[in-house]
Amino acid sequence: MEGLISLKSSPGTSLRSFPSFNQPPNSFARRFSMDLPLRRSSFPAIRAQQPGTISPKEEEEEDALKVKEWEVGMFQNEVAASQGIRIRRRPPTGPPLHYVGPFEFRLQNDGNTPRNILEEIVWHKDTEVSQMKERKPLATLKKFIENAPPTRDFVGALKAAHSRTGLPGLIAEVKKASPSRGILREDFHPVEIARAYEKGGAACLSVLTDEKFFKGSFENLEAIRNAGVQCPLLCKEFVIDAWQIYYARIKGADAILLIAAVLPDLDIRYMVKICKMLGLAALVEVHDEREMDRVLGIEGIELIGINNRNLGSWRIWAIYSRSCWVCARSWC
Repeated sequence: MEGLISLKSSPGTSLRSFPSFNQPPNSFARRFSMDLPLRRSSFPAIRAQQPGTISPKEEEEEDALKVKEWEVGMFQNEVAASQGIRIRRRPPTGPPLHYVGPFEFRLQNDGNTPRNILEEIVWHKDTEVSQMKERKPLATLKKFIENAPPTRDFVGALKAAHSRTGLPGLIAEVKKASPSRGILREDFHPVEIARAYEKGGAACLSVLTDEKFFKGSFENLEAIRNAGVQCPLLCKEFVIDAWQIYYARIKGADAILLIAAVLPDLDIRYMVKICKMLGLAALVEVHDEREMDRVLGIEGIELIGINNRNLGSWRIWAIYSRSCWVCARSWC
C-alpha cells in the first residue's frame, strides 16, 4: 500500500484520534485521522508492506496485470469529456480518504471534490452500485428475471392518453424528497400516492429509487407494482451501470431513466439495447441543445425527456425539441 503523503507537520495540517473499531472496549489503541491540504510539491512515498511469501518480482508482475479501478474511471471521464459531458463518472484523483496503518488521511482537492450536485450523486452511486453488485451478482438477477411478470407498454400508455384526451400523456412522480427542497412530504405513502395519481388520470408513474438524495427506494417501486397499480412504472434512478437496469426489471419497472449528462453515447446505445432485450422502455433525459443533438443521433431511442433545470446551477433552461415523442419534465 502506498501513499504520497508527508508525515511532517505543516500549517493547515490537523491530527485527530478516535478509538479503533477493531479494538475491544477500554483499549488504548486509537486511530488517527489527519486532514492535509493539497500541495503542488512532491511528497516522499510511504510504503506499508505486510510480511508474506510473495517475492518483489512476483508482486511487480501481479501489479502490472491489474487494471486499476481509478484508471478505468479516468478513461470514462476522458471519453465523456470528448462528447461534451461535464459530469465526471469518478473522482479523477481517487477518493479523498487514504489509510496508512492506524492513520487516516483526507486529501481534499479539485480532483476529488464534486463540482455540482449531479456529480456528487453519480460518485456516490458508483460506490453504492459496486456494493450492491457484490451482494446480488448479475447472474442471480438474470435468474429472477425469468420468473418476473411481463412489462407494460410505457410508450404505448403515453400515446393512448394523448389519443384519448388530445393532451400530452402525464407521467406523475412519486417522490419523497429532493436535494434542492429537502423533504417534500413527511407522511409519505408511495402506494397511496400512486393510486391517487392513477385515479386522477396519469398515464404513467415515475418512482424515485435513489435513497441518499431523494429518500426513495427500489422497495417503493416493487410495492407499487405489487399493489396492482396499472400505470406503467418508470424507475427514476441515476443509472451508471447496466446492472441497475436488470435490478429495476425484477423490482417491477416498465421503463428506465438514462441521463445524457452522465452517460457517453456508447453507454446510452448499450443500455438502450439492454432495455429492449428486457422489454423495458428507455427514457433518455437531456438538459440542453447539445445533449438533444447527441441523443437524436443515437439509433433506437423512442422517448426523450427534457429536464428544464440545469443540474449544475439549478437555473431554468428553455430548449427546443424535434420530431420525437418528448416528455417535458421539471426537477425540483
